[in-house]
Amino acid sequence: MLLVFIGPPGAGKGTQSKRLCERYQISHLSTGDILRKAKAHGTELGKKVGPIMDSGGLVNDELMVQVVDEAINRPDCRTGFLLDGFPRSIPQAEALDELLARRRQRLTAVIELRVPRAELERRLVGRYYELTDPRPEDQPDAIGHRLDLYERITAPLLEYYTEKRLLLSIDGVGSTDEVFSRITGGLPSTHR
Repeated sequence: MLLVFIGPPGAGKGTQSKRLCERYQISHLSTGDILRKAKAHGTELGKKVGPIMDSGGLVNDELMVQVVDEAINRPDCRTGFLLDGFPRSIPQAEALDELLARRRQRLTAVIELRVPRAELERRLVGRYYELTDPRPEDQPDAIGHRLDLYERITAPLLEYYTEKRLLLSIDGVGSTDEVFSRITGGLPSTHR
């Protein structure tokens, strides 16, 4: 099973990703986690992406494709994976299609979590005050910028994946269990 998760910051992708990966025994590839680890460890990648991440910006396509190519080549991804945070743009989606085609693979589904903006802002501000070590991109004044970026850059992906008949659009408001049931119920019947 090869899944992509699309949704704005605060939609619940992290929570639902963990549950889906446990249920289907696939690897969770959070590009945000990969980048944060690289930054924390001061790797070459970390030095390149640190300032971009601190400002709330997005890492360029070329770097992101390299990160994902390395990640999906890991042995733990042989049984499948869930990409969380990639692709974020049409060029990244096209690059992912090429990476998978070279491996003679294709996506099972692209899951979009839909949550109204006011709810996203409420969740993100609440999350900020619960964090013991908030990142610069978690600051309340960066939230609007992050949501605007998502709408401008990532939203066109929804049309791209709709045309490919891969998009599974899920209402992300409700209890964790309710949202999880909507996701699993919407996946192709061979994978439920």
